[in-house]
Amino acid sequence: MTTVRRDLLPLALATPWAVCAGLRATGAERGWPLVPAMSFLPYAAVSSALPLGVALARRSPLGTVVSAAAAAVLTGATAARTRGRGADAAGPRVRVVSANLLHGRADPHAVLDLVRRFDADVLCLVELTPAADRAFRDAGLAELLPHEHVRGHRPGAPPAAGGAVWTRLEVLDRGGAPGRFEQPVVRLAVPGGPDLEVTAVHTDPPVSVARTRRWEREMAQLPDAGGDALRVLAGDFNATPDHASFRRLLARGYVDAAACTGQALVHTWSPEGRPQPRLTIDHVLVDRRVGVAGFSVHDLPGSDHRAVVAELVLPPG
Repeated sequence: MTTVRRDLLPLALATPWAVCAGLRATGAERGWPLVPAMSFLPYAAVSSALPLGVALARRSPLGTVVSAAAAAVLTGATAARTRGRGADAAGPRVRVVSANLLHGRADPHAVLDLVRRFDADVLCLVELTPAADRAFRDAGLAELLPHEHVRGHRPGAPPAAGGAVWTRLEVLDRGGAPGRFEQPVVRLAVPGGPDLEVTAVHTDPPVSVARTRRWEREMAQLPDAGGDALRVLAGDFNATPDHASFRRLLARGYVDAAACTGQALVHTWSPEGRPQPRLTIDHVLVDRRVGVAGFSVHDLPGSDHRAVVAELVLPPG
């Protein structure tokens, strides 16, 4: 009886971490609030020492086993993102900058500075308003990246539902991915390499029951990698590697550029005006046939998101 009482508190304390670890290991999270809760798994991993410490202090064998197993799953899933595998392959290089403008409020000059600094070939913008579109044009974006595919928000869509892809490469085709927000798609001709299809991604955030369903649907509707063109998905996925939907997308032929360079724990979003929580929800996903030579994250004045930059190495054409 004494052993049972000794186990009760450690087991009760370990339960939230054990549930989180079980969901991560099985990919069984579905709907709201489980989907948004999984965004915070790195915080659960860091704090998983708490229930383990209590179980050890109370000499609870069962509590120790449960807490240790949960900690192993959570820390293992988190630590795996710090191991990169950069690319040294020869081939044409394409540099991509992606930015969420926060209802068009981000500083266009800061974005253009990134384009210049990294000699970007492609710029993906989401949450683009008509006023922001004019501001980027006035700031001289067309002089840097002369070709565009801008999709304004549709009637009934959110005011900042617009999206755009700007590029210095020849545009062969234009389209869009389905979703509540505009997600422009362009097919680009890359000198010395195969065609490259780029989608500026902005899935609906899973902040309610209905919008979580929509987020799951929009993640599933993003295009598979493969085929005659190489595909790149760049933008705000409102998803982390701890979401099963995100991992299923990767399994359809993609790799995460941040993971390839060991930077998948670098945060890209935090609430406006507050330092926490910090989440990694902006990504550049690339066809597995594409190498990743570099990846970096940069503060973006005026936005609650940070811009991401990826240097991609395409196979020779």
